[in-house]
Amino acid sequence: MNRASRPISDSYSETTHVVLPNDTNTLGNLFGGRLLQWLDISCAISAHRHCKRTVVTVAVNHVGFDRPIKLGDFVTIRSHVSRAFGSSMEVWSDVSVEDQVTGEKIPCNSAIYTFVAVDHAGRPMQVPEAEPTNDEERRRYDGALRRRQLRLILSNKMKPEEATELKKLFS
Repeated sequence: MNRASRPISDSYSETTHVVLPNDTNTLGNLFGGRLLQWLDISCAISAHRHCKRTVVTVAVNHVGFDRPIKLGDFVTIRSHVSRAFGSSMEVWSDVSVEDQVTGEKIPCNSAIYTFVAVDHAGRPMQVPEAEPTNDEERRRYDGALRRRQLRLILSNKMKPEEATELKKLFS
């Protein structure tokens, strides 16, 4: 597949779950692991929509648990590819809880995952570039290279002196 670009909007995925008793801890809050499972599935759908290939999770780069999610809450996860790099894609997710009276969506968590497209033998495959089409997509796209370089440094796959985008922050 060539590196032709695809609009980020093509990768959007939205799922909604209701928090049931089996999803909660003794405080009546959603298990973090259950949220991670839901996030992984939503992000995988976004990555697949972007590249139309089998995708595998490579890294969970960031998960913020900013607000507890309670038993009975309606949880909406909205994911999209924020940038593509060769065979990998950064996927961003925003998690909100719905006020069941007003319908207002209240932000409560966020996550950034990395996926790689693979062929039937599990070998990485090239993916299309991601093309931002609005301000939020551009902001996330612009920060993705710094986040990627930091992830590679922390996993000992890149030397800090090679991180050109991170150097710019401190120069």
